[in-house]
Amino acid sequence: MSEKPTLANGKRVVVKIGSALLVDTAQGTVHRAWLETLAADIAAMRTRGQEVMIVSSGAIAVGRRHLGLPAGRLKLEESQAAAAAGMVRLAHAYQEVLNPHDITLAQVLLTLDDSENRRRYLNARNTIDHLLRLGALPLVNENDTVATDEIRFGDNDRLAARVAAMVSADTLVLLSTSDGLYDRDPTRHKDAVHVPLVTGAVGPEIEAMAGSTITDDGSGGMVTKLIAARMALGAGCRMVIAGGTQDHPLKRIEDGARATWFLPEATPKTARKQWISGSLSVAGSVMVDDGAERALVSGKSLLPAGVTDVEGDFQRGDAVTVKTKSGKELGRGLTAYSAADARRIAGSKSGEIENILGYRGRTEIIHRDDLVLD
Repeated sequence: MSEKPTLANGKRVVVKIGSALLVDTAQGTVHRAWLETLAADIAAMRTRGQEVMIVSSGAIAVGRRHLGLPAGRLKLEESQAAAAAGMVRLAHAYQEVLNPHDITLAQVLLTLDDSENRRRYLNARNTIDHLLRLGALPLVNENDTVATDEIRFGDNDRLAARVAAMVSADTLVLLSTSDGLYDRDPTRHKDAVHVPLVTGAVGPEIEAMAGSTITDDGSGGMVTKLIAARMALGAGCRMVIAGGTQDHPLKRIEDGARATWFLPEATPKTARKQWISGSLSVAGSVMVDDGAERALVSGKSLLPAGVTDVEGDFQRGDAVTVKTKSGKELGRGLTAYSAADARRIAGSKSGEIENILGYRGRTEIIHRDDLVLD
């Protein structure tokens, strides 16, 4: 990526907001004036055609005060109760500041399990994609009210990185009390040097720069931000850590405020294709006719009409090989249908899918974005 990093040229942007920015932890109330400036920044980005979604901390910080929970680290059941009480108030605050900009908010709650189970992953990805197409603003948070320790992300930095990878975002913004990465902990070393740019993988040298700050209302710190960077870069998504304590935090990034950019070696689409082609074991195959083969080679999706046979016992979201009628492997991709349903609609027109299956599924058996040709 050769261009100078700037927030303005991101096409699909995930913005993560830390608890310390959003909530007055002493009162358990949302910083409303600050949030209004963030909403204005987001509205400006959307006006110029950028897709934006938010991953927000703050539910536990808001809820614990309203429930009268004590200061300090909370037990799991206390965190779940605080999240249940706080998320209602948090979502309401977001919607109120977005209303003047005619932006509809849509809440999406995820657990780690949702991002690791293939079918849940695809459901979440498709839901967020559709919300963005409809013009809504997805507000994502960890579903703390039901998640156990075993299926929690544990911090919203990693949740934001996983969401960015899930939806093939090209830009991840981590807004926090820190204005980026330093060569050592700036709270302990006054001569610490700011690192404005990290290119490629996050290796041991970069990891050694991280501190280990943990707060009562969150579990952030530079350690989790570098883990998030590694996840984002692996998905071909660039990331920026920037200070968010002042008004209009996103505009400040655009105007050149101090921040640390992490730039990947691949694009989100390239990284996703590499993941499909090299990291997934195939669970079956679909055979296509000559017309479908020509369409796929020209960059089109695989429609049911072009499928002549289905082999294996795969589920929706599994990787399958695509073969020509002579048996040659053409490529591989992620199927939008199970083997049983793919057999039923093979050779049919997309408009006939609902009548055959009894539900309205995807138009394509394999979308071109989920297909890698040999």
